Amino acid sequence: MNRRIAILSSSLIALATCASLLPAAAASNDDNRVVQIGTYDSLTLPNYDGLAPINSVWNGQTLGLGTFDHLDGELVLVGGVMYRVSTDGTPQKIDGSQSTPFFEAINFHPDASGPVPPGTPCATLVNAVNELAKTNSGVVAVRVRGTFTDLVTRSVPAQATPYKPLSEVVAKQTLFPLGARKAVLVGFRTGPDFAGVGAPGLHLHGVTADRTAGGHVVSCIAGPDVQLSIQRAAGVNIS
Repeated sequence: MNRRIAILSSSLIALATCASLLPAAAASNDDNRVVQIGTYDSLTLPNYDGLAPINSVWNGQTLGLGTFDHLDGELVLVGGVMYRVSTDGTPQKIDGSQSTPFFEAINFHPDASGPVPPGTPCATLVNAVNELAKTNSGVVAVRVRGTFTDLVTRSVPAQATPYKPLSEVVAKQTLFPLGARKAVLVGFRTGPDFAGVGAPGLHLHGVTADRTAGGHVVSCIAGPDVQLSIQRAAGVNIS
């Protein structure tokens, strides 16, 4: 418990330090801040116990991701609608009453958008995000939508104590090779100045346009109509 508190405290100190790097106008806009339960550092201790119900911080935010108590499935928040993707790969709508060890969301109002060149691997999308944001620091909300080829998502089964490291859990993930599908991918690009608060780099979850499949995005390739939209967050409120 003391170790968890120390990590959360370190994250909050980092946030206070990073606030000075953000534009003053953006920093005054509470609607442009990420709301969050837990931190990525606390999740990877590992500690997969739910810390609070999702709706204790979720108040109409429209874009986000996370997981559930005991790491039981992937959370995808798209257009204000929240889904849980378990190991059957099917998104199920949820109401936010579920407990979570890690959740982040924002009211998504993109401040920059642009096309993604066909054939771009999703592993390199972080470069396009940084170009649009004109920085590799801070926290940037991301939405990528259109037609993808070789789209692969995943989910993981619920974990029991004593918890295994996240790397071992992911090694036993259930993969969903979805092929060519229209989909919307959402998430956050976390810069090095927010290390430990969110997953490092670009972290995306997604659902297909028909809402029949989804999960944590493992890989994909942009098709002919993919559009990238981003929003630079003014900061992060950790609960």
